[in-house]
Amino acid sequence: MTPRTGGALLVAGTTSEAGKSMVVAGLCRLLARKGIRVAPFKAQNMSNNSVVTVDGGEIGRAQGVQARAAGLAPSVRFNPILLKPGSDHTSQLVVRGRPVGTVGARDYITHRDRLAGVVAEELDGLRAEYDVVLCEGAGSPAEINLRATDLANMGLARAASLPVVVVGDIDRGGVLAHLFGTVAVLDPQDQALIAGFIVNKFRGDPTLLAPGLEQLAALTGRPTYGVLPYSDELWLDAEDSVSVAAREVVGMPTEPHGSQWLRVAAVRLPRISNSTDIEALACEPGVAVRWVVEPAQLSDADVIILPGSKATVADLQWLRERGLADAIIGHARRGGVVLGICGGMQMLCRRIDDTVESGTGAVTGLDLLDADVVFAAEKVLRRWEAAADGLDGYEIHHGRIRRCAADAWFEVAGVPQGLRNAQVFGTHWHGLFDNDDFRRSWLRRAAVAAGRDGFRPAPDVCVTARRDGQLDLMADLLSAHLDLDAVLALLDGPPPAAPVITTAFGGLP
Repeated sequence: MTPRTGGALLVAGTTSEAGKSMVVAGLCRLLARKGIRVAPFKAQNMSNNSVVTVDGGEIGRAQGVQARAAGLAPSVRFNPILLKPGSDHTSQLVVRGRPVGTVGARDYITHRDRLAGVVAEELDGLRAEYDVVLCEGAGSPAEINLRATDLANMGLARAASLPVVVVGDIDRGGVLAHLFGTVAVLDPQDQALIAGFIVNKFRGDPTLLAPGLEQLAALTGRPTYGVLPYSDELWLDAEDSVSVAAREVVGMPTEPHGSQWLRVAAVRLPRISNSTDIEALACEPGVAVRWVVEPAQLSDADVIILPGSKATVADLQWLRERGLADAIIGHARRGGVVLGICGGMQMLCRRIDDTVESGTGAVTGLDLLDADVVFAAEKVLRRWEAAADGLDGYEIHHGRIRRCAADAWFEVAGVPQGLRNAQVFGTHWHGLFDNDDFRRSWLRRAAVAAGRDGFRPAPDVCVTARRDGQLDLMADLLSAHLDLDAVLALLDGPPPAAPVITTAFGGLP
């Protein structure tokens, strides 16, 4: 069926990392294949993984991926509110792509009405332009302690009369309880919008699950629209640091193209941002990438990477407290390869003067790159597309290089965009290693410096194609295992209200 213009649906999840981001991305790709004009939307995202949009703003990376799945350029319209955590208690508030201040959990409620207007305006505009708008929830609608300020889950669904499909991750265990409980704790008006469920990441014999789904339908009055199988190919473009913390190895290492492996240790900073930069290296055969948090884990590394950070000075202090700073300096002084990306590069510099992000003023860096960094209030948001030497990438940072005696690593139109001191490299660019020729060249250089003369980058790895292949795979899984017609039928509005689940905790009249 072809939906009428303006149809919309909210995909919520029982938990973070239940798979709602990838389900929305896969649905975007699946509908776009059918010639349906579809756009993604996440009213409010909380993530330090972000991208720069064509309209010069900043949105969550997941919405950038979903836009690509739909055949669209990333736009601030797809994620009008972004919260970037800088500590356990505060986040940078980004509205329509631009930072507008710092908020804490307790004072966020004071912004709610104004932000709700922003959300409504952007969603209405998308619905007027596209056949379908696929909305992604945030966290879980079962977080009833946050219901009063909710803009992305049932708050959005109620405001826009959206039907809601709830995704549960069966790989975590307890999925039937998660799905039932998510509905049960909601009040009756919210429950009325929950249309049904999707079970994600299933392994094994589906017939064993079938009786449970039948009982779930009997208990809730709601169907399960599909059971999606687990696929270990779906590891690129993690939404946030939750997935990073859950694993040590990045990706699925494959046998070297040459005779030796290249071992890469990426430091899992407490406030890591744009962790997806590391994934491009993990796409290469023979590159074994792992996340590390202890000095001992660096002992056999050929390459050490300091990724981006939303709290550069605080994470630098964490490096020192853990003994990682001394280990990284020792590795570099022995001729080992070190790479810093954005905040990671700033840590490698001689001095950081930060009165903006941390308010600490001047602090000493690791002094592996002969440069100084000064933070400015205005954030740099810049896309590089087909730059003078064919490189793509993007920048998101408050820190600026104010004094530099380091060598240039690479240049664009004669302007240095990366710094180098022997085998220590740094750049503000995210997405740099998605450029296949550049990545292969740098890996060859790193392998030689590490004494891994037998390492050879494969000549045919295309990271962009890998990302598109992942979106196509998810679309194929949805096509094969989801009742798409039933889901599309929801776009005309919520179905007749299913029974209210009454418990001691929720669903009370």
